[in-house]
Amino acid sequence: MTTIALIGCTGSIGRQVCEVVRAHPGRFRFSALVCEKNRTALSALAEEFRPAIACCAGDIGDFTAIFEGCDVAFIAAGGFAGLSYTLAAARAGKKIALANKESLVCGGELVMREVKKSGSVLVPVDSEHSALFQCLGFRRDAPFKKLVLTASGGPFLHFSEEELKHVTAADALRHPTWKMGAKITVDSATLLNKGYEIIEAKWLYGADFSQIEAVVHPESIVHSLVFFEDGAAMAQLGYPDMKVPIQLALTYPERLPCERELDLASLGALHFERLPAEKFPCFSLAVEAGKEGGTAPTLLNGAAEIAVNAFLAGRITFPQIAETVQETLARSPRTPAENFEALQEADLLARRAATGYIYDK
Repeated sequence: MTTIALIGCTGSIGRQVCEVVRAHPGRFRFSALVCEKNRTALSALAEEFRPAIACCAGDIGDFTAIFEGCDVAFIAAGGFAGLSYTLAAARAGKKIALANKESLVCGGELVMREVKKSGSVLVPVDSEHSALFQCLGFRRDAPFKKLVLTASGGPFLHFSEEELKHVTAADALRHPTWKMGAKITVDSATLLNKGYEIIEAKWLYGADFSQIEAVVHPESIVHSLVFFEDGAAMAQLGYPDMKVPIQLALTYPERLPCERELDLASLGALHFERLPAEKFPCFSLAVEAGKEGGTAPTLLNGAAEIAVNAFLAGRITFPQIAETVQETLARSPRTPAENFEALQEADLLARRAATGYIYDK
């Protein structure tokens, strides 16, 4: 029986973790369930799963108790807020199933330092990084020549720059292949999400940015590829469903029944094309921030969270998401990412700058 402390239990990923636990009641149970603020949904889950701890984030004084007695810390909280939980789980030496991108985008240096110090095991849950993990034989230290992340391209892949000025939040939330939460769905539409995954790959696999690429694959069947020195490439394929990487993060190298097998004949063909970074500047902004390091990725993320919320509320246009992020980065000083407090300060700075820019327009 694997015991799980699930952070972000009422969100998109958290709900799918619950589906996996329901499917295998003899294998998994929850020791803790934590959500941001949805007390009604939390109460229903607590009644169903009977964890020792069930609480909202604002009710937690010390994260230590959350991770006591668990085998896996499943970090599915959204945004910068997830970093605190990831650091606490790493310091506790827990196996971490990481579905919170911002933990590595903003705090990769800190997280990897704590993982190394405590001997914690870090397992990626993102479909792309789970694919790389599988292709590397469930080893984050395996040799490779190049990592290739696939991107669906989102709903606006073939829109012109003029057309992008007129898209709505409802348009952005109609992702062609994946069902996800609102923030990550918009991040996929801007391709910011793919830039985040490039930064994640650096930290997860010790890769140089020159070894990481992204390519558009509209069908979302090939979840990522690894190229090796001899020219061979390995890919992981599957229908776009997060339950496979969620379950695998809990069971690898064992594989349990989960989703339906691919029907290759019915797929007919798979397509790949260049990622149009010039039309979706959020991607390049993320990669450049990742290369710069320090607090630059935290500034990027803080600005993006404000900008996406403003877009969803109808206050700014789709292209103004990238404009807000770019202006925030241009106006904000950088510091080394020495500790969590430095990142927290940068996050608050970026949010204030982005908010000011939006309301000054």
